[in-house]
Amino acid sequence: MIRTPLLPALLRASAPALAFCLMLSAGGCASAQSGPQLAAIFDTGVAAYDAGDYEKAFKIWSSIQDDDLAAMRNVAMMLRKGQGTPRDPKKAEDVYEVAAQAGLPTAQADLADMLLKGEAGPPDPKRALPLLEAAAAANHPLAQYELAQMFETGADGLVPKDLTVARRLYDAAAKHGVTQAGERLKALGGPLPAEPKGTPGVPSASTATLKPSTAR
Repeated sequence: MIRTPLLPALLRASAPALAFCLMLSAGGCASAQSGPQLAAIFDTGVAAYDAGDYEKAFKIWSSIQDDDLAAMRNVAMMLRKGQGTPRDPKKAEDVYEVAAQAGLPTAQADLADMLLKGEAGPPDPKRALPLLEAAAAANHPLAQYELAQMFETGADGLVPKDLTVARRLYDAAAKHGVTQAGERLKALGGPLPAEPKGTPGVPSASTATLKPSTAR
C-alpha cells in the first residue's frame, strides 16, 4: 500500500475532551491535571517539536500521556520515527493501541498503517481492519484510502470485494487531498452519482462507506 503524508505528522491540538487517566481508583483519577494545565504543557511540547528539540518534546508529552490522548499519540509517533528517543516500533504500537482503544482517530489510523506495513512484526491486515473502519468513519483520509484499497481488492477475503464501497471511500479521501485516492477513483470510473437526500435504504455521511453494497 502506498504511504503518503496526508496530515501534519504532529497532532497539534491537545484533546481535553478526551483527557483520561489510565490509573483508576475508587475516588476517580487523582493524578489528572486540569484541561488548561494540560493544554499549556502540551503546547510547550509543540513549541519544542517545532524548534527541532525532539528530546524535550518527547519528555514533555511523555509526562502527560496518561492524561491526554493527543500527547499519547504524539509519543507513539515519535517512538515510531525515532524522534527524541530510540526508534521502537513495538512500543509505538503498544502506545498507539491505548489511544486507539480510547477512540482517537489519528491513533487508530496510525496503528492500522503500522499493522498493514508490518513495522513491528508480520503485516496484520485483519487487526488493522476495525481500526481503519473506525478512523474512516471519523473522516480520517489515510484510513479512508487504505480501507478503499481493501474493498477494491477484497484483501484476500478479509472484506467483500466491493467497488461501490471502494469508490465512496476513495472519493472521501480524495476530497481531503489524497492524490492517490483521486487517481484510483478516476481509474474506477469516477465518483458515484449523488443519491437524493432521504432515499430509502441509502445510508448517509461517512458511515455509508463502511457498508458493502448488495450488488456485486
